[in-house]
Amino acid sequence: MTAPRKRSRRLVALPLGMAMATAVALLPNVAASAAETAPGATAADATSLSYVVNVRPGYGTLARVKEAIADAGGTIVVAYDRIGVIVVHSSNPGFAKAIRTVRGVQSAGATRNAPLPAQSTTDLDTSKVLTSQEVASAHAAGGQDPLEPLQWDLPAIKADKAHERTLGSREVTVAVIDTGVDDTHPDIAPNFNRDASVNCVSGKPDTTDGAWRPSASESPHGTHVAGEIAAARNGVGITGVAPGVRVAGIKVGSPAGYFYTEAVVCGFVWAAEHHVDVTNNSYYTDPWYFNCTDDPDQKALVDAITRASRYAERKGTVNVAAAGNENYDLDAASVTDPSSPNDGTPGDRVIDPHRCFDIPTQLPGVVTVAATGAKGIKSSFSNYGLGVIDVAAPGGDSTRYQPPAPPATNGQILGPLPGGKWGYMAGTSMATPHVAGVAALIKSTHPHASAALVKALLYAEADATPCTDPYDIDSDGKVDAVCKGSKNHNGFYGWGTVNALKAVTK
Repeated sequence: MTAPRKRSRRLVALPLGMAMATAVALLPNVAASAAETAPGATAADATSLSYVVNVRPGYGTLARVKEAIADAGGTIVVAYDRIGVIVVHSSNPGFAKAIRTVRGVQSAGATRNAPLPAQSTTDLDTSKVLTSQEVASAHAAGGQDPLEPLQWDLPAIKADKAHERTLGSREVTVAVIDTGVDDTHPDIAPNFNRDASVNCVSGKPDTTDGAWRPSASESPHGTHVAGEIAAARNGVGITGVAPGVRVAGIKVGSPAGYFYTEAVVCGFVWAAEHHVDVTNNSYYTDPWYFNCTDDPDQKALVDAITRASRYAERKGTVNVAAAGNENYDLDAASVTDPSSPNDGTPGDRVIDPHRCFDIPTQLPGVVTVAATGAKGIKSSFSNYGLGVIDVAAPGGDSTRYQPPAPPATNGQILGPLPGGKWGYMAGTSMATPHVAGVAALIKSTHPHASAALVKALLYAEADATPCTDPYDIDSDGKVDAVCKGSKNHNGFYGWGTVNALKAVTK
C-alpha cells in the first residue's frame, strides 16, 4: 500500500466483521469554470506537468490570460474565477516562464516535478493487528461506545464531559481534506454529509457518487481523521470529539500518494461554496515541504493556496492544519529540509521558515496544531515554534515515552479505518481533528459566530500549558527541543491545549 505525504506515524488495524452501510447520492457541481481546451492548446501527454496561473480575479483579465495560455501550449483544466486561480496542463517545458511575462498574470508555476501522473514509493508503516475477537470483547459503561475506554485522548481535552451536555449540532459540517473518507464505515455513515463531499484530486471537482472514498490500495488516513472528529455515538466502535456534527470527505490525495496544489485549491474552494464550517488539513502540499517565495514556481503555489484558504475563511470556514512531524522548530533561523522535492530528486535544503512556508500549515488565518501525548506534553515528533503554533491537542506518541493510564493500552490515537475496522495512528495529523472537533462544538454552541470569532474562542478557551523545560522526551540526558514563551503562549502549545467542555459552555 502506498502512503501520501500525510502527517501521521503508525497504524494498527483492528478488523471487525460486520455488514457495511451503502451510500448513494449525486453531488452538485462547485462554482468553477468547466474544463476547456483553447484553440491551439497542447493535450496532456507523458511529459505534461500541471501548473497554477494566478491572475487578478475578474473575467476581463482572465479572458486575455486564457488566450495566452493556449498560445504557450497550455490546456486549461479548470478556472476558479472568484479567486483568480487557473489550473493548466502543458508539455511545454518553458510554459511557466512564458506565461509569467503575460500582462495580468501575477504568478505562475509548476505544481509538481514528475510528469502526470507522479508515482510514489513510500510505504505505509503498519504494526500489530488486533483480532476481531479482541474488538468484540471490548466493553464500556455509562452509555459509552465499546472502544471509548481506549480513547485516552477524549478525557485529555474534556470531551467526555462535553458530551454530557451536547454532542454537537447536525447543522455544523467539518470537511476532511485528505485521502478520502469511507462513508460506509458504521462509525461514520450516520453523520456523513454527501452533499459537501467530492473528489478534487485532478484539481477539478468530481461529483461522481462515492468519488470521495479511498480505494482498497489507498491510505486509510482520511477515514481515521473523519472518525476522530465525528464518529457517531451509536453503540459501535469509538466516539468522536463532536459525535453529533456532520463530516464530509474532500479527497485531495492522489492514488500515488501526493497532495498537489491544484487539488488543495479545489478542496478549499469546494468547502467555501458548500457551507462547510471547519476544514481539517492533516497534510503538507507536495512536492515541497517548504515553499520559498523567492522561487517563482514555489511562490505561485503559496499564492494559489493562500487565495483559496482565505476565500474559504471569508465564507465562514475555519481552516485547521497539522504542524508536521519532524520535530522542527518553525521559528528557528534555519531548518534543513532533506525531503524536497519528494516527487523528484530530493536533497538537503537549508531554508528560512520565515520565508519558506509549509502550506497550508503556515498560511495566514490557518489554525496550526501541535501534538501532545498521553502525559500531556509535546509529542516526540511534533513540530513547534513560538508564533507558529496556535493550539495543541492529543496526537499520540510512543507508549515508551508517554504511556496512557489504564484501561487505555496504547499511546497512539484510536480511530476507524476503511472496511469496518479500527486502528491506531499517531501524528500531528491526529491532533488536528481534535481541534477541528472542538471548533465544531464551538460553532454548535455559537451558530452565528464568524470564523474569526470561532478561532478567538478556540484560543481563549484553551487550557494554558506551560513550556516543558527541559524537554528530554527519551530520558537520555539530552534536550530534544527548546520551548520559548510564557505559560499562556509558547512554542510547544501555543495558546494552550484545547478544551471541549469550555467549547460547549455558554
